[in-house]
Amino acid sequence: MHPILLDLGFFQVPSYGVLVALGVIAGLLTLKRRADRAGLDGARLVDVGLWLVIWALVGAKGLLVLVELPRYLRDPGELVGLVRAGGVFLGGFAAAVAAGVVLFRRYHLPVLATMDVFVPSVALGQAIGRVGCLMAGCCWGSRCDLPWAITYTDPAAAANVGTPLHVPLHPYPAYEALFNFALFVGLEALHRRRPAPGRVFAAYLLTYGAGRFALEWARGDAARGFVLSGALSTSQLISLGLVVLGTALLVRLPRRTPP
Repeated sequence: MHPILLDLGFFQVPSYGVLVALGVIAGLLTLKRRADRAGLDGARLVDVGLWLVIWALVGAKGLLVLVELPRYLRDPGELVGLVRAGGVFLGGFAAAVAAGVVLFRRYHLPVLATMDVFVPSVALGQAIGRVGCLMAGCCWGSRCDLPWAITYTDPAAAANVGTPLHVPLHPYPAYEALFNFALFVGLEALHRRRPAPGRVFAAYLLTYGAGRFALEWARGDAARGFVLSGALSTSQLISLGLVVLGTALLVRLPRRTPP
């Protein structure tokens, strides 16, 4: 774990920020290539993608405030920390999808086909971003006695995000990074098969929702919010919604584009 990638004394470069930036760059590069291959304007979609990144950041931080609302109500000064916090991914994803529908229509882009072009890059960006979580010490896992458990030791992580130190934990960010990279590979292969518009997007919703729901059981940070009397985390509830929506789309959409 290295929450500070580069420390110059007067200036620090956080590992999380660098990895998130790399995830965005990798996502945009693969997006352009995929869009051009699909007959869409790759350069235009990169421009749209930059706007969606901004909306994703707003949505991620907005859901974080809702999930931890009591803390922010007790101490409004904590809102300043949102500048540094990454937020809740599912909130950012929901905001980006909503903004995407508006922008796609504005630029006369086919909504479902454009979503298909975007989501593999979303999975790749997530995979790289989760490596940043691992290095920063955030989104830590629950206690683990398995051989691959990790133990955080850097006091900077504890001071920044409350990471528990000197306790063996599930490497939750690593689980998600591996899952999202495998999802990226699968979605990329599916997109190359040219299924009917919307099926790649639906596959992402269903697969990510199911995977995130399962992986959340290995997560240990309690500040992410819980529902149904603590039975499920907020992310698990949203993930169930993604599974339902993805399944419904797959049932309704044709398998192949009509000739």
